[in-house]
Amino acid sequence: MKKLLLSGLLIVPLGLFAQTLVQKTEAAKRADAISSKVIAWRRDFHEHPELGNQEKRTAEIIAKHLQALGIEVNTGVAKTGVVGLLKGGKPGPVIALRADMDALPVTERVDVPFASKVKTTYNGQQVGVMHACGHDSHVAILMGVAEVLAGMQKNLAGTVKFIFQPAEEGAPVGEEGGAELMVKEGVLENPKVDVIFGLHINSQTPVGQLTYRPGGTMAAVNDMKITITGKQAHGAYPWSSVDPIVVAAQIVNSLQTIVSRNLNVTENPGVVTIGSIHGGVRSNIIPEKVEMLGTVRNFTKEDEALFIERIKTIVTKTAEAAGAKAEVKIPYSAHYPVTFNDLELTEKMLPSLQYTAGAANVKLKPPVTGAEDFSFYQEKVPGLFFFLGALPKGQDPLKAASHHTPDFFIDESSFDLGVKALCNLTLDYMGMKKK
Repeated sequence: MKKLLLSGLLIVPLGLFAQTLVQKTEAAKRADAISSKVIAWRRDFHEHPELGNQEKRTAEIIAKHLQALGIEVNTGVAKTGVVGLLKGGKPGPVIALRADMDALPVTERVDVPFASKVKTTYNGQQVGVMHACGHDSHVAILMGVAEVLAGMQKNLAGTVKFIFQPAEEGAPVGEEGGAELMVKEGVLENPKVDVIFGLHINSQTPVGQLTYRPGGTMAAVNDMKITITGKQAHGAYPWSSVDPIVVAAQIVNSLQTIVSRNLNVTENPGVVTIGSIHGGVRSNIIPEKVEMLGTVRNFTKEDEALFIERIKTIVTKTAEAAGAKAEVKIPYSAHYPVTFNDLELTEKMLPSLQYTAGAANVKLKPPVTGAEDFSFYQEKVPGLFFFLGALPKGQDPLKAASHHTPDFFIDESSFDLGVKALCNLTLDYMGMKKK
Protein backbone atom coordinates (compact mmCIF):
# COMPACT_ATOMS: atom_id res chain seq x y z
CA MET A 1 0.00 0.00 0.00
CA LYS A 2 2.80 2.40 0.91
CA LYS A 3 4.49 1.81 -2.42
CA LEU A 4 1.22 2.26 -4.29
CA LEU A 5 0.50 5.58 -2.60
CA LEU A 6 4.04 6.77 -3.17
CA SER A 7 3.78 6.00 -6.86
CA GLY A 8 0.43 7.77 -6.92
CA LEU A 9 2.09 10.80 -5.39
CA LEU A 10 4.51 10.92 -8.30
CA ILE A 11 2.08 10.20 -11.11
CA VAL A 12 -1.32 11.59 -10.24
CA PRO A 13 -0.54 15.29 -9.81
CA LEU A 14 1.34 15.25 -13.12
CA GLY A 15 -1.28 13.24 -14.97
CA LEU A 16 -4.85 12.94 -13.75
CA PHE A 17 -4.86 16.20 -11.75
CA ALA A 18 -2.67 18.19 -14.14
CA GLN A 19 -5.73 19.45 -15.98
CA THR A 20 -6.86 21.25 -12.81
CA LEU A 21 -3.46 22.75 -11.97
CA VAL A 22 -4.36 26.14 -13.46
CA GLN A 23 -7.62 26.18 -11.53
CA LYS A 24 -5.90 25.19 -8.28
CA THR A 25 -3.34 27.95 -8.74
CA GLU A 26 -6.15 30.44 -9.21
CA ALA A 27 -8.01 29.06 -6.20
CA ALA A 28 -4.89 29.41 -4.04
CA LYS A 29 -4.50 33.07 -5.01
CA ARG A 30 -8.15 33.73 -4.26
CA ALA A 31 -7.85 31.94 -0.91
CA ASP A 32 -4.81 34.01 0.06
CA ALA A 33 -6.69 37.19 -0.81
CA ILE A 34 -9.54 36.45 1.60
CA SER A 35 -7.56 34.87 4.46
CA SER A 36 -8.13 37.87 6.73
CA LYS A 37 -11.88 37.73 6.02
CA VAL A 38 -12.01 34.07 7.04
CA ILE A 39 -10.32 34.89 10.35
CA ALA A 40 -12.71 37.80 10.93
CA TRP A 41 -15.74 35.58 10.29
CA ARG A 42 -14.44 32.98 12.70
CA ARG A 43 -13.84 35.54 15.44
CA ASP A 44 -17.36 36.89 15.04
CA PHE A 45 -18.89 33.41 15.30
CA HIS A 46 -16.64 32.62 18.25
CA GLU A 47 -17.79 35.70 20.12
CA HIS A 48 -21.46 34.88 19.40
CA PRO A 49 -21.79 31.09 19.80
CA GLU A 50 -25.13 29.29 19.58
CA LEU A 51 -26.10 25.82 20.77
CA GLY A 52 -27.54 23.09 18.53
CA ASN A 53 -30.80 23.89 16.71
CA GLN A 54 -30.46 27.51 17.92
CA GLU A 55 -27.94 28.77 15.34
CA LYS A 56 -30.21 31.51 13.97
CA ARG A 57 -27.70 34.36 13.92
CA THR A 58 -24.99 32.14 12.45
CA ALA A 59 -27.35 30.86 9.75
CA GLU A 60 -28.46 34.38 8.83
CA ILE A 61 -24.86 35.54 8.30
CA ILE A 62 -24.07 32.47 6.20
CA ALA A 63 -27.18 32.86 4.05
CA LYS A 64 -26.49 36.54 3.35
CA HIS A 65 -22.91 35.75 2.38
CA LEU A 66 -23.91 32.98 -0.03
CA GLN A 67 -26.66 35.11 -1.57
CA ALA A 68 -24.21 37.96 -2.12
CA LEU A 69 -22.03 35.51 -4.06
CA GLY A 70 -24.93 34.63 -6.35
CA ILE A 71 -25.31 31.17 -4.87
CA GLU A 72 -28.80 29.64 -4.68
CA VAL A 73 -29.69 29.41 -0.98
CA ASN A 74 -32.13 27.30 1.01
CA THR A 75 -32.58 28.09 4.70
CA GLY A 76 -34.36 26.42 7.61
CA VAL A 77 -33.10 22.98 6.64
CA ALA A 78 -33.20 20.62 9.66
CA LYS A 79 -34.24 23.53 11.91
CA THR A 80 -31.53 26.14 11.23
CA GLY A 81 -29.37 24.63 8.49
CA VAL A 82 -28.32 26.51 5.37
CA VAL A 83 -27.67 24.86 2.00
CA GLY A 84 -26.10 26.69 -0.91
CA LEU A 85 -26.03 25.44 -4.50
CA LEU A 86 -23.35 26.67 -6.91
CA LYS A 87 -23.89 25.45 -10.48
CA GLY A 88 -20.74 25.50 -12.54
CA GLY A 89 -20.58 26.63 -16.13
CA LYS A 90 -19.88 23.11 -17.35
CA PRO A 91 -21.57 19.74 -16.67
CA GLY A 92 -20.10 17.47 -14.05
CA PRO A 93 -20.62 15.78 -10.68
CA VAL A 94 -22.41 17.17 -7.65
CA ILE A 95 -19.97 17.60 -4.78
CA ALA A 96 -21.15 18.37 -1.23
CA LEU A 97 -18.97 20.21 1.29
CA ARG A 98 -20.10 20.28 4.91
CA ALA A 99 -19.46 22.49 7.94
CA ASP A 100 -21.14 22.21 11.35
CA MET A 101 -22.34 25.36 13.12
CA ASP A 102 -23.15 24.59 16.77
CA ALA A 103 -21.29 25.46 19.96
CA LEU A 104 -21.12 23.72 23.34
CA PRO A 105 -22.30 24.42 26.92
CA VAL A 106 -18.77 25.31 28.07
CA THR A 107 -17.60 28.49 29.84
CA GLU A 108 -14.58 29.92 28.03
CA ARG A 109 -11.29 30.61 29.84
CA VAL A 110 -9.15 31.58 26.84
CA ASP A 111 -7.84 35.14 27.08
CA VAL A 112 -8.59 36.51 23.60
CA PRO A 113 -10.41 39.74 22.66
CA PHE A 114 -13.20 37.77 20.98
CA ALA A 115 -13.79 35.32 23.84
CA SER A 116 -17.39 34.29 24.37
CA LYS A 117 -19.34 35.95 27.18
CA VAL A 118 -22.59 34.23 26.23
CA LYS A 119 -24.61 32.52 28.97
CA THR A 120 -27.66 30.29 28.68
CA THR A 121 -29.68 27.66 30.47
CA TYR A 122 -28.84 24.10 29.48
CA ASN A 123 -30.59 21.09 31.03
CA GLY A 124 -31.79 23.32 33.84
CA GLN A 125 -28.34 24.74 34.65
CA GLN A 126 -26.86 28.18 33.98
CA VAL A 127 -23.85 27.64 31.71
CA GLY A 128 -21.53 29.47 29.39
CA VAL A 129 -21.60 28.87 25.65
CA MET A 130 -18.36 28.40 23.71
CA HIS A 131 -17.10 27.16 20.37
CA ALA A 132 -14.96 24.62 22.21
CA CYS A 133 -14.70 22.21 19.29
CA GLY A 134 -13.85 24.50 16.38
CA HIS A 135 -17.16 24.57 14.52
CA ASP A 136 -16.81 28.34 14.21
CA SER A 137 -13.68 27.77 12.14
CA HIS A 138 -15.43 25.13 10.01
CA VAL A 139 -18.14 27.63 9.11
CA ALA A 140 -15.64 30.39 8.31
CA ILE A 141 -13.51 28.06 6.19
CA LEU A 142 -16.49 26.86 4.15
CA MET A 143 -17.67 30.44 3.67
CA GLY A 144 -14.21 31.12 2.27
CA VAL A 145 -14.41 28.09 -0.02
CA ALA A 146 -17.77 29.33 -1.29
CA GLU A 147 -16.28 32.73 -2.11
CA VAL A 148 -13.30 31.22 -3.91
CA LEU A 149 -15.34 28.78 -6.01
CA ALA A 150 -18.11 31.29 -6.76
CA GLY A 151 -15.44 33.50 -8.32
CA MET A 152 -14.52 30.60 -10.61
CA GLN A 153 -18.09 29.52 -11.38
CA LYS A 154 -18.03 29.65 -15.16
CA ASN A 155 -15.07 27.25 -15.31
CA LEU A 156 -16.36 24.73 -12.77
CA ALA A 157 -17.21 21.35 -14.30
CA GLY A 158 -20.00 20.41 -11.94
CA THR A 159 -22.09 21.61 -9.04
CA VAL A 160 -21.07 22.33 -5.44
CA LYS A 161 -23.54 21.95 -2.59
CA PHE A 162 -22.47 23.82 0.54
CA ILE A 163 -24.02 22.24 3.64
CA PHE A 164 -23.97 24.30 6.83
CA GLN A 165 -25.32 21.92 9.43
CA PRO A 166 -26.76 22.54 12.89
CA ALA A 167 -26.57 20.34 15.99
CA GLU A 168 -23.59 18.12 15.24
CA GLU A 169 -23.04 17.88 19.00
CA GLY A 170 -26.60 16.61 19.40
CA ALA A 171 -30.04 18.17 19.37
CA PRO A 172 -31.76 19.38 22.54
CA VAL A 173 -33.66 16.75 24.49
CA GLY A 174 -36.89 15.90 22.71
CA GLU A 175 -35.78 17.33 19.34
CA GLU A 176 -34.34 15.87 16.15
CA GLY A 177 -31.34 17.47 14.57
CA GLY A 178 -27.94 17.28 12.97
CA ALA A 179 -26.82 15.36 9.91
CA GLU A 180 -29.39 12.61 10.43
CA LEU A 181 -32.24 15.10 10.11
CA MET A 182 -30.61 16.87 7.18
CA VAL A 183 -30.39 13.56 5.32
CA LYS A 184 -34.00 12.82 6.22
CA GLU A 185 -35.03 16.21 4.79
CA GLY A 186 -33.30 15.45 1.49
CA VAL A 187 -30.08 17.47 1.64
CA LEU A 188 -28.31 14.86 -0.50
CA GLU A 189 -31.00 15.03 -3.20
CA ASN A 190 -32.21 17.58 -5.78
CA PRO A 191 -29.62 17.47 -7.20
CA LYS A 192 -28.34 14.10 -6.04
CA VAL A 193 -24.93 14.34 -4.41
CA ASP A 194 -22.18 12.12 -5.85
CA VAL A 195 -19.57 12.59 -3.14
CA ILE A 196 -19.10 14.57 0.08
CA PHE A 197 -16.01 16.08 1.72
CA GLY A 198 -15.62 17.45 5.22
CA LEU A 199 -12.88 18.49 7.62
CA HIS A 200 -12.45 18.91 11.36
CA ILE A 201 -9.92 21.25 12.90
CA ASN A 202 -7.69 19.70 15.56
CA SER A 203 -6.07 21.58 18.44
CA GLN A 204 -3.47 18.86 19.10
CA THR A 205 -2.17 18.41 15.55
CA PRO A 206 0.55 20.87 14.43
CA VAL A 207 -0.54 23.68 12.15
CA GLY A 208 0.28 22.95 8.51
CA GLN A 209 -0.54 19.26 8.77
CA LEU A 210 -3.50 17.30 7.42
CA THR A 211 -4.33 13.86 8.82
CA TYR A 212 -6.61 11.18 7.45
CA ARG A 213 -7.52 7.51 7.73
CA PRO A 214 -9.08 5.18 5.13
CA GLY A 215 -12.08 3.16 6.33
CA GLY A 216 -13.22 3.46 9.93
CA THR A 217 -11.92 6.85 11.03
CA MET A 218 -14.14 7.85 13.93
CA ALA A 219 -16.15 5.47 16.05
CA ALA A 220 -19.78 4.49 15.94
CA VAL A 221 -21.37 5.51 19.23
CA ASN A 222 -24.30 4.10 21.17
CA ASP A 223 -25.32 5.51 24.52
CA MET A 224 -26.99 3.21 27.03
CA LYS A 225 -29.09 3.29 30.15
CA ILE A 226 -28.94 0.39 32.61
CA THR A 227 -31.51 0.09 35.38
CA ILE A 228 -30.88 -2.38 38.23
CA THR A 229 -33.85 -3.17 40.49
CA GLY A 230 -33.27 -5.01 43.75
CA LYS A 231 -34.89 -5.00 47.20
CA GLN A 232 -34.59 -2.08 49.59
CA ALA A 233 -33.48 -2.65 53.20
CA HIS A 234 -31.82 -0.98 56.17
CA GLY A 235 -28.07 -0.63 55.68
CA ALA A 236 -27.51 -2.48 58.94
CA TYR A 237 -29.26 -5.59 57.62
CA PRO A 238 -27.93 -6.18 54.10
CA TRP A 239 -29.04 -9.83 54.19
CA SER A 240 -32.61 -8.50 53.99
CA SER A 241 -31.85 -6.75 50.71
CA VAL A 242 -31.06 -7.49 47.13
CA ASP A 243 -28.43 -4.78 46.88
CA PRO A 244 -28.48 -3.05 43.45
CA ILE A 245 -25.35 -1.06 44.31
CA VAL A 246 -23.25 -4.20 44.68
CA VAL A 247 -24.78 -5.56 41.47
CA ALA A 248 -23.98 -2.30 39.69
CA ALA A 249 -20.36 -2.47 40.86
CA GLN A 250 -20.03 -6.02 39.55
CA ILE A 251 -21.55 -4.99 36.23
CA VAL A 252 -19.14 -2.06 35.78
CA ASN A 253 -16.16 -4.34 36.24
CA SER A 254 -17.56 -7.16 34.14
CA LEU A 255 -18.35 -4.86 31.21
CA GLN A 256 -14.62 -4.15 30.82
CA THR A 257 -14.03 -7.79 29.91
CA ILE A 258 -15.81 -7.17 26.60
CA VAL A 259 -12.83 -5.17 25.37
CA SER A 260 -10.18 -7.29 27.10
CA ARG A 261 -11.63 -10.73 26.34
CA ASN A 262 -14.25 -10.55 23.54
CA LEU A 263 -12.87 -7.93 21.13
CA ASN A 264 -10.07 -8.83 18.73
CA VAL A 265 -7.91 -5.86 19.67
CA THR A 266 -5.45 -6.59 16.84
CA GLU A 267 -8.11 -5.50 14.33
CA ASN A 268 -10.07 -2.61 15.85
CA PRO A 269 -10.30 -0.75 19.15
CA GLY A 270 -13.44 -0.44 21.22
CA VAL A 271 -14.64 1.33 24.35
CA VAL A 272 -17.25 0.64 27.03
CA THR A 273 -17.56 3.49 29.53
CA ILE A 274 -19.98 3.98 32.42
CA GLY A 275 -20.07 7.71 33.01
CA SER A 276 -22.91 8.06 35.49
CA ILE A 277 -24.22 6.02 38.44
CA HIS A 278 -27.17 7.10 40.58
CA GLY A 279 -28.63 5.13 43.49
CA GLY A 280 -29.62 5.77 47.06
CA VAL A 281 -30.20 8.86 49.20
CA ARG A 282 -28.32 8.21 52.46
CA SER A 283 -25.65 6.06 54.04
CA ASN A 284 -27.81 3.60 55.95
CA ILE A 285 -30.42 2.74 53.33
CA ILE A 286 -29.78 0.15 50.66
CA PRO A 287 -31.85 1.50 47.76
CA GLU A 288 -34.24 -0.40 45.55
CA LYS A 289 -32.85 0.91 42.29
CA VAL A 290 -29.63 2.03 40.62
CA GLU A 291 -29.43 3.75 37.22
CA MET A 292 -26.29 3.91 35.09
CA LEU A 293 -25.53 5.79 31.88
CA GLY A 294 -22.72 4.86 29.54
CA THR A 295 -21.26 5.06 26.07
CA VAL A 296 -20.09 2.35 23.68
CA ARG A 297 -17.66 2.95 20.78
CA ASN A 298 -16.86 0.65 17.83
CA PHE A 299 -15.37 0.78 14.34
CA THR A 300 -17.30 -1.97 12.55
CA LYS A 301 -20.91 -3.06 12.49
CA GLU A 302 -19.81 -6.55 13.54
CA ASP A 303 -18.05 -5.24 16.65
CA GLU A 304 -21.01 -3.00 17.42
CA ALA A 305 -23.38 -6.00 17.34
CA LEU A 306 -20.96 -8.04 19.48
CA PHE A 307 -20.75 -5.30 22.12
CA ILE A 308 -24.51 -4.81 22.33
CA GLU A 309 -25.15 -8.55 22.69
CA ARG A 310 -22.44 -8.96 25.35
CA ILE A 311 -23.58 -5.90 27.31
CA LYS A 312 -27.12 -7.17 27.48
CA THR A 313 -25.99 -10.65 28.52
CA ILE A 314 -23.54 -9.46 31.19
CA VAL A 315 -25.98 -6.97 32.69
CA THR A 316 -29.02 -9.22 32.83
CA LYS A 317 -27.21 -12.37 33.95
CA THR A 318 -25.16 -10.59 36.63
CA ALA A 319 -28.34 -9.11 38.03
CA GLU A 320 -30.14 -12.44 37.81
CA ALA A 321 -27.33 -14.21 39.70
CA ALA A 322 -27.83 -11.78 42.59
CA GLY A 323 -31.60 -12.05 42.57
CA ALA A 324 -32.07 -8.62 41.00
CA LYS A 325 -33.59 -7.52 37.71
CA ALA A 326 -31.94 -5.46 35.02
CA GLU A 327 -33.09 -3.49 31.99
CA VAL A 328 -30.73 -2.35 29.25
CA LYS A 329 -31.64 0.32 26.71
CA ILE A 330 -29.03 0.58 23.96
CA PRO A 331 -29.05 2.88 22.14
CA TYR A 332 -30.79 4.97 24.77
CA SER A 333 -31.02 8.39 23.15
CA ALA A 334 -28.25 8.62 20.54
CA HIS A 335 -26.57 6.56 17.86
CA TYR A 336 -23.98 7.67 15.30
CA PRO A 337 -22.63 5.23 12.70
CA VAL A 338 -18.92 4.77 12.02
CA THR A 339 -17.34 7.72 10.22
CA PHE A 340 -16.15 5.59 7.32
CA ASN A 341 -13.92 7.07 4.65
CA ASP A 342 -14.67 5.34 1.36
CA LEU A 343 -11.54 3.35 0.51
CA GLU A 344 -11.49 4.03 -3.23
CA LEU A 345 -12.32 7.72 -2.80
CA THR A 346 -9.64 8.17 -0.13
CA GLU A 347 -6.97 6.61 -2.31
CA LYS A 348 -7.98 8.71 -5.31
CA MET A 349 -8.09 11.99 -3.39
CA LEU A 350 -4.97 11.51 -1.26
CA PRO A 351 -2.73 13.11 -3.93
CA SER A 352 -4.97 16.19 -3.78
CA LEU A 353 -4.33 16.58 -0.05
CA GLN A 354 -0.62 15.91 -0.59
CA TYR A 355 -0.46 18.56 -3.31
CA THR A 356 -2.14 21.07 -1.02
CA ALA A 357 -0.12 20.58 2.17
CA GLY A 358 2.99 18.85 0.85
CA ALA A 359 3.39 15.08 1.09
CA ALA A 360 5.42 15.27 4.31
CA ASN A 361 2.57 17.14 6.00
CA VAL A 362 -0.18 14.63 5.19
CA LYS A 363 -0.12 11.87 7.76
CA LEU A 364 -2.05 8.69 8.44
CA LYS A 365 -4.11 9.04 11.61
CA PRO A 366 -4.91 6.33 14.19
CA PRO A 367 -8.60 5.55 14.75
CA VAL A 368 -10.42 8.21 16.77
CA THR A 369 -12.83 6.94 19.44
CA GLY A 370 -14.78 10.18 19.30
CA ALA A 371 -17.81 10.21 17.01
CA GLU A 372 -19.02 12.46 14.18
CA ASP A 373 -22.46 12.69 12.61
CA PHE A 374 -20.78 13.27 9.23
CA SER A 375 -21.17 9.49 9.23
CA PHE A 376 -24.86 9.82 8.33
CA TYR A 377 -23.89 11.40 5.00
CA GLN A 378 -21.30 8.69 4.39
CA GLU A 379 -23.97 6.02 4.79
CA LYS A 380 -25.66 7.44 1.68
CA VAL A 381 -22.80 8.63 -0.54
CA PRO A 382 -19.02 8.10 -0.66
CA GLY A 383 -17.30 10.54 1.67
CA LEU A 384 -13.88 11.66 2.86
CA PHE A 385 -13.48 13.28 6.29
CA PHE A 386 -10.04 14.56 7.29
CA PHE A 387 -8.41 16.65 10.00
CA LEU A 388 -6.79 20.09 9.85
CA GLY A 389 -3.93 20.78 12.26
CA ALA A 390 -4.21 23.97 14.33
CA LEU A 391 -1.69 23.56 17.16
CA PRO A 392 0.66 26.57 17.14
CA LYS A 393 4.16 25.73 15.94
CA GLY A 394 6.57 24.70 18.66
CA GLN A 395 3.92 23.69 21.19
CA ASP A 396 3.64 20.23 22.73
CA PRO A 397 0.55 18.35 21.47
CA LEU A 398 0.34 16.48 24.79
CA LYS A 399 0.00 19.75 26.70
CA ALA A 400 -2.47 21.46 24.37
CA ALA A 401 -6.05 21.82 25.62
CA SER A 402 -8.29 19.22 24.04
CA HIS A 403 -11.60 19.81 22.35
CA HIS A 404 -14.70 20.36 24.53
CA THR A 405 -12.69 22.12 27.25
CA PRO A 406 -12.71 25.76 28.51
CA ASP A 407 -9.11 26.30 27.35
CA PHE A 408 -9.56 25.00 23.79
CA PHE A 409 -7.43 27.11 21.44
CA ILE A 410 -6.55 26.96 17.75
CA ASP A 411 -4.06 28.76 15.53
CA GLU A 412 -6.01 30.79 12.98
CA SER A 413 -3.19 30.58 10.43
CA SER A 414 -4.45 27.04 9.78
CA PHE A 415 -7.62 28.26 8.08
CA ASP A 416 -5.91 29.08 4.78
CA LEU A 417 -4.84 25.44 4.39
CA GLY A 418 -8.39 24.30 5.17
CA VAL A 419 -9.85 26.54 2.47
CA LYS A 420 -7.31 25.36 -0.10
CA ALA A 421 -7.75 21.69 0.77
CA LEU A 422 -11.53 21.75 0.25
CA CYS A 423 -11.18 23.79 -2.94
CA ASN A 424 -8.58 21.40 -4.37
CA LEU A 425 -10.57 18.30 -3.48
CA THR A 426 -13.53 19.83 -5.31
CA LEU A 427 -11.57 20.89 -8.37
CA ASP A 428 -9.64 17.63 -8.61
CA TYR A 429 -12.76 15.49 -8.27
CA MET A 430 -14.42 17.53 -11.00
CA GLY A 431 -11.35 17.02 -13.17
CA MET A 432 -11.47 13.26 -12.58
CA LYS A 433 -15.10 13.12 -13.66
CA LYS A 434 -14.80 15.16 -16.85
CA LYS A 435 -16.28 13.31 -19.79
